[in-house]
Amino acid sequence: MLKITLTRGLVGKKMTQRKVVLALGLGKQNSSVVRQDTPVIRGMLNKVHHLVTVEPLASATVEQVKKAKSK
Repeated sequence: MLKITLTRGLVGKKMTQRKVVLALGLGKQNSSVVRQDTPVIRGMLNKVHHLVTVEPLASATVEQVKKAKSK
């Protein structure tokens, strides 16, 4: 599992990069999502690597994130 955070703004970026960020589920700057580590997600991250930060999550951390979202 990967925690993906949008660290840079989208103003002045190419439309393809904006679409990739939206497809990842990120909206505003500093928003975060948790995604499975798949080749598709890795390809998307490769396209916008300069706009996001990626942190690997352990399985225990993933459960904590899910609980926090459900509250």
